Amino acid sequence: MTMTSPTKAPAIGVPRTAHRAPRRPSRFKPGAGKQLQGGPFAYIALAVVGIGSLLPLYWTLVAASHTQDEVLASTPPFLPGGRLMHNLDAAWNQAHLGKAIVNSVVVSGCITAATLFFCTLAGYAFSKMRFRGRNVLMTAVVATLTIPPQLSVVPLFMMMSDIGWGGNLESVIFPTLVSAFGVFFMRQYLTEALPYELIEAAKIDGANNFRIVLSVVLPVARPAMMVLGMLTFVQAWNDFFWPYLALNQQNPTLQVALGQLSASYTPDQSIVMAGALISTLPLLVVFVIFGKQIVGGIMSGAVKG
Repeated sequence: MTMTSPTKAPAIGVPRTAHRAPRRPSRFKPGAGKQLQGGPFAYIALAVVGIGSLLPLYWTLVAASHTQDEVLASTPPFLPGGRLMHNLDAAWNQAHLGKAIVNSVVVSGCITAATLFFCTLAGYAFSKMRFRGRNVLMTAVVATLTIPPQLSVVPLFMMMSDIGWGGNLESVIFPTLVSAFGVFFMRQYLTEALPYELIEAAKIDGANNFRIVLSVVLPVARPAMMVLGMLTFVQAWNDFFWPYLALNQQNPTLQVALGQLSASYTPDQSIVMAGALISTLPLLVVFVIFGKQIVGGIMSGAVKG
């Protein structure tokens, strides 16, 4: 009789381990996702860039507070002088900057409001609505960015004259109510930021297209609208070429008035700099008021995708 050795039972409480596949190496390096801390070199570089950005504005202030002889001397001044208020008053009266500022505010405000409204609607249509010829139309809109604006000056000037808007602010406002860049910018933002689920949920609740735009699209597009609004306002405020052609000396915008201020045979550079300082102050006020929202919109667009 052969004796068979009994099989050894597994110990109680010790589970059998199955064969495990080797772990795949992670794509992310250790410490990924942590906030980066800048060293001394980063702070020095930021300080240099910041000072370099403020130097033109500081020199405008210095030149506007001295006489022309002091500004054009072989050793120009580096500190502000005591003629700032005198030069500001001279620039204000010589170029009639009061009316020019009002015209620039009207022109820039109307162009910015219309651009935000129409470009947001067009961006929503091109990004989320399905219709025939959508890609062809979007390609045509982007293609207009390659056309130099100087090519449209003559037909546009003739059109404004035939309508009867020559010399009026309408001739500057209406040709720039919509920008191809604004349509493309809002389309790209809404493509990533606006999910289809929100639109479908609004349709299930019985909302029409107008209600969807008002309650869904505009809140989502607010960061991009702040950025586009700031860019549009600055561009419209600083525009000189087309307002110079479309308007006259009795009804100018601010940049056209400053051009008249420096158009004399021997312009006073200190007074010209004082006028430039006046034209810069409204932009600084706008950025101080809306700077936080603008920077937040830029950062919100930077983390998409």
